[in-house]
Amino acid sequence: MGFFDRFAIPHPSPAIYASMVAIALTVIAIIMGLTYFKKWGYLWREWLTTVDHKRIGIMYLISALLMLFRGGVDAIMMRAQLAVPNNDLLDAQHYNEVFTTHGVVMIIFMAMPFIMALMNFVVPLQIGARDVAFPRLNALSFWLFFMGAMLFNISFVIGGSPDAGWSSYFPLASNEFSQSVGTNYYMFALQISGLGTLMTGINFITTILKMRAPGMTLMKMPMFTWSALVTNVIIVFAFPVLTVALLMGSMDRLFGANFFTMSNGGMDMLWANLFWVWGHPEVYILVLPAFGIYSEIISTFARRNLYGYKSMVASMVIISFLSFLVWTHHFFTMGQGALTNSIFSITTMAIAVPTGIKIFNWLFTLWKGKIVFSVPMLYSMLFIPIFTIGGVTGVMLGMSAADYQYHNTMFLVAHFHLVIIPGVVFAMLAGLTYYWPKMFGFMLNERIGKWAAWFIAIGTCLAFFPMFISGLDGQARRMYTYSEATGFGLWNMLSFIGALGLAVGFAFIVYNIYYSARYASRDIGSDPWDARSLEWATHNPVPAYNFAIVPQVDSIEAFWDSKKKGHVLFKGEYEKIHMPNNSGMPFIMSCIFFIWGFTFVFGMWIPVILTTIGIFACMAHRSFEKDHGHYISVKEIKATEEKLRGA
Repeated sequence: MGFFDRFAIPHPSPAIYASMVAIALTVIAIIMGLTYFKKWGYLWREWLTTVDHKRIGIMYLISALLMLFRGGVDAIMMRAQLAVPNNDLLDAQHYNEVFTTHGVVMIIFMAMPFIMALMNFVVPLQIGARDVAFPRLNALSFWLFFMGAMLFNISFVIGGSPDAGWSSYFPLASNEFSQSVGTNYYMFALQISGLGTLMTGINFITTILKMRAPGMTLMKMPMFTWSALVTNVIIVFAFPVLTVALLMGSMDRLFGANFFTMSNGGMDMLWANLFWVWGHPEVYILVLPAFGIYSEIISTFARRNLYGYKSMVASMVIISFLSFLVWTHHFFTMGQGALTNSIFSITTMAIAVPTGIKIFNWLFTLWKGKIVFSVPMLYSMLFIPIFTIGGVTGVMLGMSAADYQYHNTMFLVAHFHLVIIPGVVFAMLAGLTYYWPKMFGFMLNERIGKWAAWFIAIGTCLAFFPMFISGLDGQARRMYTYSEATGFGLWNMLSFIGALGLAVGFAFIVYNIYYSARYASRDIGSDPWDARSLEWATHNPVPAYNFAIVPQVDSIEAFWDSKKKGHVLFKGEYEKIHMPNNSGMPFIMSCIFFIWGFTFVFGMWIPVILTTIGIFACMAHRSFEKDHGHYISVKEIKATEEKLRGA
């Protein structure tokens, strides 16, 4: 049994055993369902091997929703543990594991794929392209992200979860203080998914710069496409830093290197610097696409063009630049000196200025608009006041002297969540509702959607506003229990009730998807929202080639002008369309990456060598493969267009 001992959970509990059983039963149910309904071939042909940006976007979306509920369970467990003083629902070790996995899952494996889902589905349609620049690389990007997520999520049933926090600070993440393989999972899961994200950044920069429709200059691009371009530039500059940091951390843990040790020439603060050089731009990787979504939705449902287009673009570019100049505010209290603290305090507060410009632009867009309060618009309206509170408290934290009071307290937790939840989650749910008819051919129920939005908004406020008070009273973040004498009990109970409200809101979303899939009308046309940008100029559902004729763009809102001013979008005749072939190689290569990561986690060196050879063999196969894609004939295009017009 010696070999198998290394895979055992170091701190087992009934909840973990129940999870093992649930995972096994789920896998068996999926295998039996696919076999019974004879869907193995369909799954392989249509999804596992697809290079279609729309299907890849939907797979990102499904992954993000699954991870949202996975991370949500962790959140409920934490709030339940802290709801009352001296609670023993979770012990210290399990609480450390839960808050670590909650942070990583929500940031890396929920928020990131949600953004990638909308980028993948929407951006090529918004710029009038057939697909992304590198379709097969796009598929590999998704599968690397997915395998990284799966590798991270098996940790709590095989070998043990990471327990050094989502930022995994050294020396806490060293072998001395984190003796299980959990932190190894962290290093390799983030490494694999991060490679996929970096590839996405390169792919979408190329797509946006080189594949826009004729006439679409940079200053005629929709705001979401602008946000995607700026975000992917940040990805290309920030993610290599994370890659290097994870490589160095892995070498410390597996090979006894001394990059982040407390002795032998190591420097534990080097990890903190590298992590936050990536980590703070990561916040804007999450938030900027959300700003792009809000811009599209507010413009559509205010029935007005977006106010201050050029200033919106400029503010995003300025934010992207400043995002790399604020990382040190994450450790104002760690002894770096008054001058350094002052410089980074100034840059931290400066980044609030372009963010404020965007909020005023949205408000001016609403001014005198004929506002339609649909579900996407409701999320956008709820976002503005809650996000503003989160942002203002961020400016408070940006004052380095005051940060000595706020740092590592629940005040910081409240600030962060009141930025990320309205700034990212609200936006993704708004974008999900907005683009759902384009993705699936029917609309989500408005009444159920509004119930969900209000529960989520009120639950967010109730869950995190009390943390400002308990934080100012001295409640430290990451503490797993407290005595009744501290007086934290009331505020933590209110936070727990708020977390339950959030859970109810997300349950409404699940019910809405079920209800709408059964009862919603499929006869909604191609433009159910009376929208303004090019993605609504094609059919529902979107054909494989996106546009039968590449659109000609003459203005910032080409589709709106084609409806209201008679501009002609589609000029010329049908021509045969070149499209890429599906390929199983991205999926196969990502499976090898999964095994490579798993064997590295446990230090099984022969499988590591074999899988490394397998990865390079896949790359060599692609280098010598002759795959020139295929053409869709004019006859097929005409038949498809006639069918979709009839539908």
